[in-house]
Amino acid sequence: MAVKNLDDLLAEGVSGRGVLVRSDLNVPLDNGNITDPGRIIASVPTLKALSEAGAKVVVTAHLGRPKNGPAPEFSLAPVAAALSDQLGRHVQLAGDVVGTDALARAEGLTDGDILLLENIRFDPRETSKDDAERLALARQLVELVGDDGAFVSDGFGVVHRKQASVYDVATLLPHYAGTLVAAEIKVLEQLTSSTDRPYAVVLGGSKVSDKLAVIENLATKADSIVIGGGMCFTFLASQGVSVGKSLLEESMIDTCRKLLEDYGDVIHLPVDIVVADEFSADSTPEVVRADQIPDGKMGLDVGPGSVERFTSLLSNAQTIFWNGPMGVFEFPAFAAGTKGVAEAIIGATGKGGFSVVGGGDSAAAVRQLGLPEDGFSHISTGGGASLEYLEGKTLPGIQILQ
Repeated sequence: MAVKNLDDLLAEGVSGRGVLVRSDLNVPLDNGNITDPGRIIASVPTLKALSEAGAKVVVTAHLGRPKNGPAPEFSLAPVAAALSDQLGRHVQLAGDVVGTDALARAEGLTDGDILLLENIRFDPRETSKDDAERLALARQLVELVGDDGAFVSDGFGVVHRKQASVYDVATLLPHYAGTLVAAEIKVLEQLTSSTDRPYAVVLGGSKVSDKLAVIENLATKADSIVIGGGMCFTFLASQGVSVGKSLLEESMIDTCRKLLEDYGDVIHLPVDIVVADEFSADSTPEVVRADQIPDGKMGLDVGPGSVERFTSLLSNAQTIFWNGPMGVFEFPAFAAGTKGVAEAIIGATGKGGFSVVGGGDSAAAVRQLGLPEDGFSHISTGGGASLEYLEGKTLPGIQILQ
């Protein structure tokens, strides 16, 4: 069933109406400074379109995982400032989620104004497993935009969560997919249906368990699955290879062995590894064969031979999905694997391939390593949501829009 989108809402008219927007503004912070504004930038088109059309815009979003109610370090204050800069207009920040300050500010909005509510996860009902608790919060959110309001879902990074501001509000208001969510759905549908071949999947990150379902689901669909990052050591260990002090999920060794038995022609592992004595930016890097990692060393990146091997696999791919870095790209000495593989994907894209970067650390790596964002067909804002979609799971925040 087709999902109504932002254009449909704008055609119906929003001037003078309250519109509740769920954005994904969960950006990384370092001492209160935003280190990667990617998600803020991605949320701008929807907010700008609504503001310019005269809507009274109320934005809800989360930051981090506050455990016990409001916590100053998780305040959206730096996000409100960055959003104001990006939009070129003042974005108010409410001092609470649905309390007296939020209500007073919402009532005072004039056409085109934008109000950002404080971190939605400061209210424990947002993530409650109790349907009635979530619905009670959703009703209070709806009060902020009034009976003739509308809901726009634009936080793709949270659509896999059944939460009050993602799912329950859509049961109470006319609902629409924002620009970002609509674009993400279109791209993921392309990855799961009419995929041009060869189809290559690049998976990194630390844990096999995080990516297991995606490997199982895509192993029958992809022509090659390239494995890097910390998760590659569990695969190597499953072949009887010593991985030294490298990251290892012992409980997943048998699973990895079975995957290699079933899909050994599809799954490709590194042939060399960049090792060091410890997990530190100052550690001295050393390249060793993947089956010869010394006992006292830990692998922190895939080696140059692996980059060469992976590049040859990716160079002619017509469709590429990449999720997870190849190594500890935050440390310059261990960033070459991620950069090399990313450059191979850019090369394939330049030859007419369709490439999707699956959010999270991969998107951060693209920006941190100074790679051209337009070198990829699409950079997703939602790592977990992308993976769950590709696993074939139903995403509550998408399902409710249908």
